[in-house]
Amino acid sequence: MRKVLVTGSAGFIGSNLVLRLFNTESPVEIVGFDSVNDYYDVSLKEYRLQQIEKCAEEHPESKYTFVRGNLADKTLVDGLFEQYHFDVVVNLAAQAGVRYSIDNPGAYIESNLIGFYNILEACRNHPVEHLVYASSSSVYGGNTKVPFSEDDKVDHPVSLYAATKKSNELLAHSYSKLYNIPSTGLRFFTVYGPAGRPDMAYFGFTNKLMRGEKIKIFNYGNCERDFTYVDDIVEGVVRVMRKPQPYAVYNIGGSRPENLLDFVQILQEELIRAGVLPADYDFEAHKELVPMQPGDVPVTYADTTNLERDFGFRPQVTLREGLRRFAEWYKEFYKI
Repeated sequence: MRKVLVTGSAGFIGSNLVLRLFNTESPVEIVGFDSVNDYYDVSLKEYRLQQIEKCAEEHPESKYTFVRGNLADKTLVDGLFEQYHFDVVVNLAAQAGVRYSIDNPGAYIESNLIGFYNILEACRNHPVEHLVYASSSSVYGGNTKVPFSEDDKVDHPVSLYAATKKSNELLAHSYSKLYNIPSTGLRFFTVYGPAGRPDMAYFGFTNKLMRGEKIKIFNYGNCERDFTYVDDIVEGVVRVMRKPQPYAVYNIGGSRPENLLDFVQILQEELIRAGVLPADYDFEAHKELVPMQPGDVPVTYADTTNLERDFGFRPQVTLREGLRRFAEWYKEFYKI
């Protein structure tokens, strides 16, 4: 039975990955690891963990263990590797968010640098078949050439979050070369879906509209985001997990950047359709066009040629379908 460590397993992508592994890769032994911090609503993280527990019970042929802890705790991390001798490690634990990093840099150094170093050291001392880790489209920083390709220079991060993700790629590269650790970094592009992160635009907009507050649309609406539905992200992760390489980095994105105003239009239509908001809701009165935020970029757009070539995979879920599933989940979760 293969042993897989998923860090950030109470997180948005991590929890969906664990569910997918139980449903399609059983029998498997999964150790989930998460600090369950209060960066955003802990009840959402607890909900995801409950979903995993329920799913694990439906797969008695597999094993599941959840460990609540901090990746910066080297003794704890080393002890887990010593105990389980993992075949594959998927490191999704990180302090997320661009804007939060401006006021809280220490959280990013601890989780994204020290925590990732501890994972690399554990992989060195307890060899694994494959280390897969989350990078981010934010590493492209202020690049103006689109779509973003893995071959582009990524030397000009415009946020501390982006700088830590670029650091992860560099550290993984050096550990891969020095200690023969097969590692693959995945640059995620604006992941969304049910039970996602409330600090992401689609979720935050919905919360504000529900409260009758105004939503701020940055750069006066002249932003484009390569939204990627969480199931597509997870499908990409699972395919990558199966195919270790000495060192690689891939984009995972929808390859269909959407204008922010179009995105808001689709979101409002789906929120009305799901019954989250009334049909006569005055959206125009609740929209405010504002300048660009520090650390943000106007466009994200993934060139996924390499992912398609090496894994035969391209994201499938359209923005409307993805936002429909989110709106339906939101209505059910918040009992509207």
